[in-house]
Amino acid sequence: MSSTTTAREKEILQYWREQNIFEKSVQKDAPKGEYVFYDGPPFATGLPHYGHLVASIMKDVVPRYQTMRGFRVERRWGWDCHGLPIENIVEKELGFKQKKDIIAYGIDKFNETCRSKVLSYAREWEKTIERLGRWADMQNAYQTMDRDYMESIWWVFKELWDKKLIYQDYRSLHICPRCETTLSQQEVSEGYQDVTDISAIVKFELVDEPGTFILAWTTTPWTLPGNVALAVSTDSVYVQVTDAADGKKYILQKETCERVLAHRPGDYAVVQEFKGSALVDRKYQPLFPYFNKSKLPRRKNAFTVYAADFVTTEEGTGVVHIAPGFGEDDLNLGREKKLPLITHVTLDGHFTPEVKDFAGLPVKPIDDPKSTDKKIVDFLQARDSLFATSEFSHSYPHCWRCETPLLNYATESWFVKVTKIKTKAIKLAQKIGWTPEHIKEGRFGKWLEGARDWSISRQRFWASVMPIWQCDQACGEQIVFGSAAELEAASGQTVADLHKHVVDLVTFACKKCGGIMRRVPDVLDTWFDSGSMPYAQMHYPFENQERFEKNFPAEFIAEGVDQTRAWFYYLHVLATALKKKPAFKNVIVNGIVLAEDGKKMSKKLNNYPDPNVVLETYGADALRYYLLSSPVMEAESINFSETGVKEAQQQTVNLLENVLSFYLLFAKDLPAGQPKSKHPLDRWIVARLHQLIAQATEAMEDYDLVHAVRPIQGFIGDLSRWYVRRSRDRFKAGDKAAVRTLGYVLAELAKVIAPFMPFIAESIYQQLQLGEPASTAKRGESVHLDAWPKAGKRLINPELLAQMEQARTIVERGLAARALAGIKIRQPLQRFCSEAVEKLPPELVEIVCDELNVKEVVQGPEALDTTITDALKLEGLSREVIRQLNQLRKE
Repeated sequence: MSSTTTAREKEILQYWREQNIFEKSVQKDAPKGEYVFYDGPPFATGLPHYGHLVASIMKDVVPRYQTMRGFRVERRWGWDCHGLPIENIVEKELGFKQKKDIIAYGIDKFNETCRSKVLSYAREWEKTIERLGRWADMQNAYQTMDRDYMESIWWVFKELWDKKLIYQDYRSLHICPRCETTLSQQEVSEGYQDVTDISAIVKFELVDEPGTFILAWTTTPWTLPGNVALAVSTDSVYVQVTDAADGKKYILQKETCERVLAHRPGDYAVVQEFKGSALVDRKYQPLFPYFNKSKLPRRKNAFTVYAADFVTTEEGTGVVHIAPGFGEDDLNLGREKKLPLITHVTLDGHFTPEVKDFAGLPVKPIDDPKSTDKKIVDFLQARDSLFATSEFSHSYPHCWRCETPLLNYATESWFVKVTKIKTKAIKLAQKIGWTPEHIKEGRFGKWLEGARDWSISRQRFWASVMPIWQCDQACGEQIVFGSAAELEAASGQTVADLHKHVVDLVTFACKKCGGIMRRVPDVLDTWFDSGSMPYAQMHYPFENQERFEKNFPAEFIAEGVDQTRAWFYYLHVLATALKKKPAFKNVIVNGIVLAEDGKKMSKKLNNYPDPNVVLETYGADALRYYLLSSPVMEAESINFSETGVKEAQQQTVNLLENVLSFYLLFAKDLPAGQPKSKHPLDRWIVARLHQLIAQATEAMEDYDLVHAVRPIQGFIGDLSRWYVRRSRDRFKAGDKAAVRTLGYVLAELAKVIAPFMPFIAESIYQQLQLGEPASTAKRGESVHLDAWPKAGKRLINPELLAQMEQARTIVERGLAARALAGIKIRQPLQRFCSEAVEKLPPELVEIVCDELNVKEVVQGPEALDTTITDALKLEGLSREVIRQLNQLRKE
């Protein structure tokens, strides 16, 4: 454990707190004005993990940099408070298994319990975020459950309503049968798992040709009781084959024939071929007896073969079984052909009473998702309606919160008409700067191009509500409220809270027919909460109108790559609809941090080190540098390596501490300021410093954190292993130019690394000032209140940098030649020959000679003179004796 580093960082944290340095950094003069940063709200329902830390580091680096550049950067924290994450936690604590348990308990009590649990881990978050060195205003955090925040969400909803971007429709959506609610497209995309299900090839007997069966393949046998049609491809070739064993005939697509018949080997003969169009409008016998003629509307259109363009030959038989209640293509075809809609499964995922042989059974039991499908298959087998069955591996969506298998289910929902504004959204997206750039046209751009209308209604409890009141009679009256004041004016009631259990009690008379106006029972998708953050955090438009309009859109946001389809997307959709602008100008996207073995980090597997332990062991600067310099900053996945953090500490923090300690030994009453040394090493390290400043500045202006950070380690190595090591004798001899040069370099370096490694930067800054004479010291409270350094173009000196690089290359090759010859560096040699030496000025040739311990470096084909004369041998022995004597003195 690096106790010194940890202790130093904690002292600095205490100093920042006691001196209110963060607050001062926000309040200080900002000649360049406001720089607006939006902080995406995390849930406080668990402890922060490495994914949170990566995003937090990015969100700290950029505001620190922009503050030093002269901007005022507020850093207001936010908490996501609503939705399934907190509801599921409360359900577990209360022992609830189903949605009806909540209703029986009382929605009011359930919601108030959720409210009390939302910020359970807030203090732990605050500790970790502070220990990481991130500055954020957590005391003034916005919360999506606050009344003001929720009122702004009502305004957002009303604006969309007035723009005719909200509508209600019956659609096929993914539902979670345990949570009994629909899920968004993005939530569905988060929960895919590789599973093995039962697939079935089912026999549908033709009415006009008994003994002839159309074969259809399905991976969801539980949907078969809802079958009302079959779909074929009109242009594809189908075949009718005869089974020699029993004379039965089967129809399937020709291209699938060999694959399908292999499931039930036999002696089959093709008796005819025909286009799929020949099958259209033919009738077949229903598989199940549950929905008879009298109970089935549109019966005349049912149990018929139809043409469809979604039928393929890649899987199955080339015939698709159609159940309009359980699939988007199915529902669309059902509407087109006016098919009956059989909903034989309830929203909680159980068969309805009409399905007598399976009534009450869950269609996808959590403990054994295949068991019900197996019962369906056995039922069909007993009735000679099954051709074959097999297991089928595929990726299947599960609830992103409770991991229950989802169902594709036709239900009523409210939508934002994203497709109406999609063209505008795509155009506005071109104005956004992405890091890495490929996200713009890639992951985000493609998601935007494929954008569908957003299902925003949820059938849950702890959430922002849909502010729609409608008449309970048939008059159809609907009112949408854009503020609490509007609702209070219409109802004559005071509305203290805008959550479901409160506003559902607010009713009033319908002006149109005298009925009762009641709120629609649904609540809003939690992404509507976070997508409304730019407006709601400021209680816009009820307050802060001028300030909001002046500072929208944000200059910068940052989150993980998963948010391209989530927060980034919903921010952009709502900003396009409301303001016809992007919500943000620049965005940095980080990748995923995996465990060291490449697997997802898992508490159960315990396959990653506790972030707090890593922070205590190696310090925050080391963790920050390790992550900032890794591919995770370029939206790539990394396997977390504790060894990598340790190496970052050794190669950056520890080296800097050693250099600083060395400097302070000699910095006695020397005034600060830029040195005017003519020594090549001094001029070189100053040139390297300004080269680093230029690199970091250019990269930061492009929001390219990884290329701003990576050169720092190389510079620290050059400073420690080349400049300081080569200058030790000058320091010991009292060379003030060397001492002033190192002091200047450290002072400027502290500013360069301040956004990335704030602790060691502050430590250097404070200790340098202690070394200055009181009469000349201009005390600054913090490096983070200082200005970002400017690169001096005339100081960079490309010629000197190239020459020093060449000199070091010659040294490397000379040392390699010594190692090959087995001659230690302490043994002097006469010469080393190099073709490159002619490009070096004499003062650098002298450095090369000293490094290689040779008398001369001369022009010529590369070669080391390994001849050791008696004089050279004696010189080597005398140096060894001196070295040992010095060692004894130290001991």
